[in-house]
Amino acid sequence: MLALCCFLCEAEINDKVSQNVGSACCSDTCSVVSVAQTLGAVGEKVSSMMDKITLLETKVQKTETQVLELQSLNGGVPKVAFSASLLKSGSGNTGPFNTATALKYKNVFSNIGSSYSPETGIFTALVKGVYFFRFSMLNNLKAPPNSVVSLMKNGVRLVSVWDTVGSDAHDMGSNAVVISLKVGDQVYAELAANRMIHDDTMNYNTFSGFLLFTT
Repeated sequence: MLALCCFLCEAEINDKVSQNVGSACCSDTCSVVSVAQTLGAVGEKVSSMMDKITLLETKVQKTETQVLELQSLNGGVPKVAFSASLLKSGSGNTGPFNTATALKYKNVFSNIGSSYSPETGIFTALVKGVYFFRFSMLNNLKAPPNSVVSLMKNGVRLVSVWDTVGSDAHDMGSNAVVISLKVGDQVYAELAANRMIHDDTMNYNTFSGFLLFTT
C-alpha cells in the first residue's frame, strides 16, 4: 500500500514537472519568434537606409567629380559661365500659363561648366561662390502689354521686369543681381502666371550668368 502511494505521488510530481516545462518551452518559443520578427523588421529598415545612403553617396561623388572637372579647366580655379536666348528658331509668344513657369532658354550661346540646363531653364550651382546673373525681356508686342518676368533663387523672387500698363509695344527691359550661392542652389527666370513674352530670331529674351569668385 505504501509503495502504491509513493508511486502515485511520483507520477503526479512528474506530470506537473512536464506541464511546467512545456509551458516554459512554449513561452520561450514565442519570445524567440517575436525577437526574430523584430530583428527582421529592423533589418529591412537598415537595408532601406543603406540604399538611400548609397544613392546620396553616388550623388555626392558625381558632384565632386563635376567640381574637379571645373577646377581642372583653369588650373584649379573653376570656370562657370553661360548665356542663352529663349528660342532656337522661329518667332512667337511664350505663355500665358496658368501658373508661374520657369522659362527654358533653349538657344545656348555658351555653357562652360555645364551648370545651366536648357531642358529645364535652371542654373544649378556646382561651386560655392559669388555669381552675376542677368536677364532681358521683350513684351508681348500687342497692346495692352502683359509681361512679367522675375529672377528666382530656390523659388524666392530676387528681381523682376514688368510691362503691364500702356498702349505702346516693342518695349524691352532687363535686370541683374550679384548673389552668393551654395552648391545645389538653383537660379532661373520665371514667367508670371497669365503673362506672356515675345521673341524671334533677334533673340531679345536672354538669360546669362557667371561665377565671379569662389568662397
